[in-house]
Amino acid sequence: MKGTAVTGTSAHPDATPADTSADDTALRVLSTSDLAGIDISLADVVDVVEQAYRTLADGKSANPRKLTVKPPDGHSVSYAMLGRDGVREVVAIKTSYKHGLDRSRDEQHYYTTLTIYDDVTGLPVAMMDCGRIGSLRTPAVSALLARECAPPDSRSALVIGTGTQGRLALPFLLTTLPDLDRLMVYGTHPDGLTAVREQLHHYYPGRELETVDDVRAAAADADIVLATAGQHTPAAVECDDLKPGALSILVGHGIAPSTLQRADRVVATSEAQMKVTGTDMTDADGNFPAVDAEFPDVIAGRAEGRRSTDERIFAYNSGLVVTDIALGHRFAQLALEQDLGTRVHLWQ
Repeated sequence: MKGTAVTGTSAHPDATPADTSADDTALRVLSTSDLAGIDISLADVVDVVEQAYRTLADGKSANPRKLTVKPPDGHSVSYAMLGRDGVREVVAIKTSYKHGLDRSRDEQHYYTTLTIYDDVTGLPVAMMDCGRIGSLRTPAVSALLARECAPPDSRSALVIGTGTQGRLALPFLLTTLPDLDRLMVYGTHPDGLTAVREQLHHYYPGRELETVDDVRAAAADADIVLATAGQHTPAAVECDDLKPGALSILVGHGIAPSTLQRADRVVATSEAQMKVTGTDMTDADGNFPAVDAEFPDVIAGRAEGRRSTDERIFAYNSGLVVTDIALGHRFAQLALEQDLGTRVHLWQ
């Protein structure tokens, strides 16, 4: 049997990589339950994601545009994403399939996987459910966007939506902006609101959560508005609802196109991906305003996130596969250290 190491960094650049053994017929499969028991701090997740952006900005990683397939009636959507992390020296492919977009959240089906290969040895590292990776990576990116683009001395944040991305949004925001002291959430699902409260109290037991009924009035009091809701949300915060200097971050739904179209400054994780996945935010002619800065360049210090205290900033968080790769590889390292997963001789 050939030996290989899971190369690259772990939570920090100087961390020791985990060792494992593999061969060219075996693939370690990490299930939802395998990954659920792995302990990782929110700060470590933020560090890994930030490093992935810096590596991309330095030209060491590759993040091609995602491929998208939708049926004419829009009842499902599928994505395929390929990338390479040049510091960890791994290549990975992510797939994502969601079915039932025309139905309620409880009736939808969602499957996403990440398959990682070691680009030093040429051997497979792992194939994993990517659900937990995405549920951590996306709010970590939003928290980094808030750190770089929120108005100085921000104290209040409103999260719109209580699904997967909304439930960890506030704990991650507090990880990068610990001085936030007014935390608001708007949602229409009682179980989701309960989950948001439970997650906040798990990570930050002393923090209070305010549930709001009038989302537009709440937005007027928020320094940061983070929209994570599903497409059926009744929330539609307009640009005029935002106070001067506010930052609005779009992950899912909950803010209207005017927040983008009339923003003083637009920041996107990827302008190309925004034009693929953000078509519901275009103007009446189907056009996007120019993107002023892409977020990897902001993280790397090559572009400004915010230029003045009173400009309203719109930030589009579409997610980049290099962040999934970096965090997925970190989870693979931790799983291998604990000998989790099932080795499948897929190519035998």
